[in-house]
Amino acid sequence: MMKPSAGPRPAGERNPNCRRVCYSMARFDRRSVCSTLCLMITALAGVTGLLPPPAWAENAGLTAVFSTPAVGSKNTADHSAWDDLLKRYVKPGSDGINHVDYSAFKSGGHSELKSYIKTLENTDPRTLDRPEQFAFLANLYNAKTIDVVLDHYPVKSIKDISLGGGLVAALTGGPWKATVLKIAGVDASLDDIEHGVLRPVFKDPRVHYAINCASVGCPNLGTEAFTGAKLDQQLDAAAQAYINHPRGVAIVDYGFVVSSIYTWFQSDFGGNEQGVLKHLARFAAPPLATKLKAASVIDDYAYDWSLNDIKH
Repeated sequence: MMKPSAGPRPAGERNPNCRRVCYSMARFDRRSVCSTLCLMITALAGVTGLLPPPAWAENAGLTAVFSTPAVGSKNTADHSAWDDLLKRYVKPGSDGINHVDYSAFKSGGHSELKSYIKTLENTDPRTLDRPEQFAFLANLYNAKTIDVVLDHYPVKSIKDISLGGGLVAALTGGPWKATVLKIAGVDASLDDIEHGVLRPVFKDPRVHYAINCASVGCPNLGTEAFTGAKLDQQLDAAAQAYINHPRGVAIVDYGFVVSSIYTWFQSDFGGNEQGVLKHLARFAAPPLATKLKAASVIDDYAYDWSLNDIKH
């Protein structure tokens, strides 16, 4: 479940120039450090004019692969193996969270998972249309995330797994910046998929409900693979499930506490809190939607990085 603080979020996290710093520091579980660092960076940038807002390093080669879809193509990638693995090892819980049986997955399905990932690495996504490309990337991202966790299981959090990837990766932990895949011959990290292609190329905020970071606070890992044919339906269902769960939106005594996803990536949800509230209301069930439409601010953000492991 989300772990809201006792009051509204620190001022540093409200600064748009600091959200990506806070994103990294959140993985480091140092909220106060995040806010202090953000304020220092903002002050220094204002004085010197030399520090640009934090940015993700671009993987131009991977972005180029997905620059032009195969419009009208009937080609599809084969996600049947991944679909079968999800149905076997992802268990919807009574708490509204899909948990992964990592122990059983590691002993009974890990080799199949690696074979599926290799199949996608040998698939040319340039032959796919846009919905199929999205499904390809989301499934590959999620499958590789599970693969990384299984390689290091048991762990308490994906942040405990460090695969390299530079200074930020060393500070924050996690496998996101390490080169772990090859797509159409291009070396790629999980961050390259998310921040280099899915977010900037597809420009659909529902991407955040499609990719899973193996954490309780993240939108659910689905029990079926994404496909181009069902993509819109699947993305809407994922958004509705998350927003109508307390880890997406929670009402507390001092107001709304929403997932930190909506401040880390606020630019994907309209660029301000009003845009976020409008997005949330779009997918919220009627009682919650009414309250969101009447709200003018978000009071706090929270996220739970605990592994989305099934409880044996």
